[in-house]
Amino acid sequence: MRRLRIDPYIVAILAMVLVASLLPARGQVAVGFDWLTKVVIAILFFLHGAKLSREAVIAGLGHWRLHLLVLASTFVLFPLLGFAATFLPAAILPTSLSAGVLFMCCLPSTVQSSIAFTSVGRGNVAAAVVAASASNLFGIALTPLIAGLLMRAHGGGLSMSAVWPVVVQLLLPFIAGQVARIWIADWAARSRKMLGLFDRGTILLVVYAAFSEAVIRGIWNQVSLADLGKLLAICAVLLALVLAATAWGARALRFNKEDEVAIVFCGSKKSLATGVPMAGILFPAASVGLLILPLMLFHQIQLMACAVIAQRYADRASEPLLTPSPAE
Repeated sequence: MRRLRIDPYIVAILAMVLVASLLPARGQVAVGFDWLTKVVIAILFFLHGAKLSREAVIAGLGHWRLHLLVLASTFVLFPLLGFAATFLPAAILPTSLSAGVLFMCCLPSTVQSSIAFTSVGRGNVAAAVVAASASNLFGIALTPLIAGLLMRAHGGGLSMSAVWPVVVQLLLPFIAGQVARIWIADWAARSRKMLGLFDRGTILLVVYAAFSEAVIRGIWNQVSLADLGKLLAICAVLLALVLAATAWGARALRFNKEDEVAIVFCGSKKSLATGVPMAGILFPAASVGLLILPLMLFHQIQLMACAVIAQRYADRASEPLLTPSPAE
């Protein structure tokens, strides 16, 4: 089995947290970062729209039972578990972190890692492409609505009146990107590596800006190492519950093994690429740092756990795995 490695991108994100802790943006520099993040987030969602192939979505819509199960896991099961977690005693889940756990549970699935793990696990890759893409498409509208509804029910700070303007801010660039595919689809296909770097750079920028504000307002006086340990355990339990539920649900509904692999990996992920920019738009700058902490931890846990699970799925497949080269 391949040795588990920490995702270098997570290391880069943690580096941004460290830089923001030591050198937070202040004054006019912070104002400049605020405007810059708004601009790059709009560009980010425009590019998401430009990259999403309508042909791929239409081609995979026939597998509607699989897609409904993935969407139910992402936007029903996960939010319900997150809402339940907010009722945990403060000694288990600190009040300052409970809103972040709930927000994380309302996010759409990842795209790249869901497809990659489905491929490694010898699952239905075509279905995974459609399911993950549909999750992100619906998530632009559903995440703010579900998060707003549940946070309001729990007395949180995200009101429904603030949701609709946010949906418009996110949807308009995305729709513009879909329209622009007529002219830039070929360029987007050729520039996937560059666009991927832009995606990651945008998240690093938002993380730095969010934690700069949080550090100035005393985030590290509110969260202790013990709190981070508890949060790590809660994220691991949430992931384990959803992984078990998606695998059991796929088998109970008599999906074949290839479809089960796609359901498990698409239905158990939460997107850092969507969640961090969305948090920066949905919530006051002072609260974003705390809100994205659960997502950052969950992201690394899901990558490590799913790497092991994908390998096990592959080992059970009829065809033997190729032995990886030493360089891998």
